[in-house]
Amino acid sequence: MSYGSPTKQEVLNVAREAISVFSSHGLSCYLVGGVACALFGNSRNPNDVDLVVLTSLYGQESLKRLLVDRPGSKFYLVPACTPGATYKVLWYRLRGSLLYSRSRALDSCKVDILIPGIMNIPSVPRDKILHIDSLPVMPIIPLILLKLQAWEDHRNSDKSYYREKQWTDVADLERMLPIAVRQGASLAKDAWLPRTFVSAAKTRVENYLMVYSGQASMWEAIGARPVAQSRRRAPTPAKARTRREARTSMDELGGIFAGSLRF
Repeated sequence: MSYGSPTKQEVLNVAREAISVFSSHGLSCYLVGGVACALFGNSRNPNDVDLVVLTSLYGQESLKRLLVDRPGSKFYLVPACTPGATYKVLWYRLRGSLLYSRSRALDSCKVDILIPGIMNIPSVPRDKILHIDSLPVMPIIPLILLKLQAWEDHRNSDKSYYREKQWTDVADLERMLPIAVRQGASLAKDAWLPRTFVSAAKTRVENYLMVYSGQASMWEAIGARPVAQSRRRAPTPAKARTRREARTSMDELGGIFAGSLRF
């Protein structure tokens, strides 16, 4: 009997347990991906945990072992499906026996343990990490920009099952952008972000708007692209008249100067 995908509360509980274990080892971390979006108010239920750990001492596989090797741990590892891969995939057993859960992923919650730099994930300064429902979360602007990166990666993938994910990314962006605007979040307020990350993100925004132009005002509102020329304030009648008069004067002066050069 299958119990279906994890509920939002189950995913949050898994995140809390992983964060607690890492905290016991003196490691700070923050949530990204779907679970972080859900904490900001995205209506889509997350189905896994994406957790970034701030460390230079541990690699990803060592961090997974910290979770798995605890007595009574419900975290477990399975070999990756990718041919030749040496890493293992981390899961959390929600229900049933460990053996049953290994064969039926629907009764487990997948957990991705990440470190800054992997997939261009920026390292969030500890004083910039937000806390929602007592859970550490990446700020909303870089979170949105990572979701935009996911859209680009999925859209350009040569694997059909990855390309299908782009529609989920678009739906997430459509819901997250208004949340960021309502909160008054902007790229300018996250000056700690690496320039290369910001530059790449702005290029992605332009590529995204070539497909979804109706969202331009939202990207402009968070400072991810310049305000469109057509929406910039038009000059007042007085300023326009002054400009016309200035152009006329320059034209007249040009004619006089040209006449003085005739022989």
